[in-house]
Amino acid sequence: FFGEKETGGKVEILLERVIDEQYAIAQVRASKSPKPGSSIQLEDGGPVIKVISRQDNFFRLQFPPPGPAAIAAKNGHMPLPPYIDRRDEPADEERYQTVYASIDGAVAAPTAGLHFDEPLLQEIAEKGVATTEVTLHVGAGTFQPLRVEQVEQHKMHSEYAEVSQDVCTRVAQCRANGGRVVAVGTTSVRCLETASHSGVAEPFRGDTQIFIYPGYEFKSVDAMVTNFHLPGSTLLMLVSAFAGLDNIQRAYAEAIRESYRFFSYGDAMLITR
Repeated sequence: FFGEKETGGKVEILLERVIDEQYAIAQVRASKSPKPGSSIQLEDGGPVIKVISRQDNFFRLQFPPPGPAAIAAKNGHMPLPPYIDRRDEPADEERYQTVYASIDGAVAAPTAGLHFDEPLLQEIAEKGVATTEVTLHVGAGTFQPLRVEQVEQHKMHSEYAEVSQDVCTRVAQCRANGGRVVAVGTTSVRCLETASHSGVAEPFRGDTQIFIYPGYEFKSVDAMVTNFHLPGSTLLMLVSAFAGLDNIQRAYAEAIRESYRFFSYGDAMLITR
């Protein structure tokens, strides 16, 4: 959302999580952060939102009827990554979205999935490769750089994930048959590894704060498709944990030499173990 404080100062709101039909958690960007009890007028005569409280970088906001989800659909903008230095365009509504997306809730697209379209998924199926889907509502905390000297001290913000019994059954069958479980994107990796904390994949529904960095032992993922990530990010640490830091550094150096495109609308690579 874009709007103004009561003082006239410009505000940008990144909706992090819808709590219910009144409340949502969000990040608020402004020259001076709004105080609890203040209001924000959305642009173009949109609804007025009330700031209820603040915890760290997140604000609890109260929305008038019909609620945050409906207001986001009408007055909101596609939250493009900050390194895409332009306002969102109508084409982004389709382009910055996977073809298999079905549940609202993420603040960013799982960008490895942007490389898959319906014809490619059909080709994969025709080759006898089984597919299944998990849900993780990517939060803004995923992209926060590490700001601590000891990696263990970094705190991941929680994200909502769902891994069904059907997914767990398919993963178990694949591995029992000698196949490989290929996760499309770090989002899928975090889902499966959260569900596999006991050593095998089990149904999971709820918040996860899993933080995967070098030294982590993977339990369910044998390969992954992933884009190229920002330096110092937790996502770069995840792929380094999977493939080894030296291998990732060599791959990134090669990508730079060959002018690969990085980040959300960039190229992808397949990492196997």
